[in-house]
Amino acid sequence: MQPSTPLLDRRDSAPPLPGARGELSDWVLAKLGGHPAGRAIPDPAGADPLGADLQMALLVCYELHYRGFRGVDDGWEWDPALLEFRSGLERAFLARLRGPATGGAADATGHAETVQDAETVLDQITAPRPDARGPVDHLAAGGSWEQMREYFIHRSVYQLKEADPYVWAIPRLRGQAKASLAAVEFDEFGAGHGTQVHSRLFADLLDAAGLDSAYLAYADRAPAPTLAVSNLATTFGLHRALRGALVGHFAVTEGSTGPAAKTLERALTGMAAPDPCVRFYTEHIEADAVHEQVVRHDILRPLLEAEPWLTADVVFGMRAVAMLEADLAAMLLDRWDHGRNSLV
Repeated sequence: MQPSTPLLDRRDSAPPLPGARGELSDWVLAKLGGHPAGRAIPDPAGADPLGADLQMALLVCYELHYRGFRGVDDGWEWDPALLEFRSGLERAFLARLRGPATGGAADATGHAETVQDAETVLDQITAPRPDARGPVDHLAAGGSWEQMREYFIHRSVYQLKEADPYVWAIPRLRGQAKASLAAVEFDEFGAGHGTQVHSRLFADLLDAAGLDSAYLAYADRAPAPTLAVSNLATTFGLHRALRGALVGHFAVTEGSTGPAAKTLERALTGMAAPDPCVRFYTEHIEADAVHEQVVRHDILRPLLEAEPWLTADVVFGMRAVAMLEADLAAMLLDRWDHGRNSLV
């Protein structure tokens, strides 16, 4: 007997729980795995906020709000003890980011920066630097196909849910900012065509590159900087109080993806990569050139004109994502320059 509706692709199914990276991630995994109760909740205060243990614990907590995990009851999403634990992880993560990301620019009320300051910071972060060298520049200037495949693996932790965290901003915005963010998200989700959803296109890329396209397939191989980059938008997205930071994150993402995609398209074409690999980045060159202007003029400006007190948070979100991306870039280049694999 044939099913009345197509079965879900394996790539759309809930992933298995990943492995622990330390005491914090071991505790949450044990809790979700049904191990005996009674273990004390570990204190994240002594852990490295950007380390693999805390970031893996955060990833596991966050995924309960996305696809969940195979064999884990959906009711864990709102478990009070788990939410309390996650809150401690987030406090440590945000405290670590706020110092270098804010740079003391805001006054005691947090409102010192202006709309123009936010756009200036966005320009500073996203402007091309002729002398800069990042991972995509390395790949375009002679990187190997195996390094490109490693890059895909790093990006897969986030790209297989591309744009999902930003949806949480929509009910928290008003007027033009709301309408324009929804319009950009509509494009990210394939403009009504399931096969064109950007996360699906990245799954096609992974398949074409001979990699595993299942959701979170490479979580266990992701080092701490990769996990932190993936977690940041969710940290902002789950909290209405951080909606400004989420918009700042979104602005940097849309403003920087296009140029990087153009470089990767050139690199992949030179490697004679399979068409789906090239296509993913070609799509982003076209889409993000438009999205960048929409985000700047129709989301960022209307938001800050209506709620200028969010400006400091917007700037924080911009600087935080730039900082974590710089950490990941430094790790990748250090490993590749020394001929080493960049995965765990």
